Amino acid sequence: MMFLIMLIVALLFSSIGFKKYVWFISLGYGFAVAAIGVAMLIAFGKSLTFGTAFASILFIIYGCRLGGYLAYREIKSSTYNEKMKTEIKSGDGMKIGVKCAIWGSAALLYACQTSPVLFRLVNGKGTDFLVILGALISISGLCVESLADYQKNVTKKKNPKRFVDTGLYKIVRCPNYFGEMLFWTGVFVGGLNACSGVLQWICALSGYLGIIYVMFGGARRLEIRQNKSYGQDPEYQNYVKKTPIMIPLVPLYSVEKYKWLVA
Repeated sequence: MMFLIMLIVALLFSSIGFKKYVWFISLGYGFAVAAIGVAMLIAFGKSLTFGTAFASILFIIYGCRLGGYLAYREIKSSTYNEKMKTEIKSGDGMKIGVKCAIWGSAALLYACQTSPVLFRLVNGKGTDFLVILGALISISGLCVESLADYQKNVTKKKNPKRFVDTGLYKIVRCPNYFGEMLFWTGVFVGGLNACSGVLQWICALSGYLGIIYVMFGGARRLEIRQNKSYGQDPEYQNYVKKTPIMIPLVPLYSVEKYKWLVA
């Protein structure tokens, strides 16, 4: 029952995508996760412990940061918007049934991603080592992606036509996606001893594996886009050959050939 409520919350706050379909998985994503965090605090107010309250608050911080950053970019970055017009379809002619399918599947993913914390609350697991460890991992992920976004913005303002290879981008080519994966790894770790029964495990695993897939799909799209923009630049070619694309120190340098990464 509580999972259904969180799904409804995700549907409500991600419905912004009917204005612009890509918002189902961008602005709607951030706002839905933040709203789920608020809903958890309200629904379980009397049974919250420090760990479960903090995990819920992390959803609010995460969602507001992401949603705010994306909204600011939509409003302020005319260069980004012009570029995205050629990269992402507007969806103006998309049938309502297709939009509803995207909306529903995206909201279900968001509910599943946040489900480890929900199941800890529902099952009365309270605070223990795993929820604290998970929160620390999530905080590190939040810091990484926030710093990566900041560094990219600063660098692009100085030289908008050059790729970014400074700061965290020296270590990994998609540090924001890596931070995202860290955040949700922390959420999943925090729920390892909280899930009860097959259905809860299916939800938690589906949410975690789903967002990892989406991140690798996003990295593939970015790699294809950057290859078109900088592919003839010798400095860029040297950079991509030496810098892992997704995870620091893991020698995976390209995902372009993996066509099954279609997210």
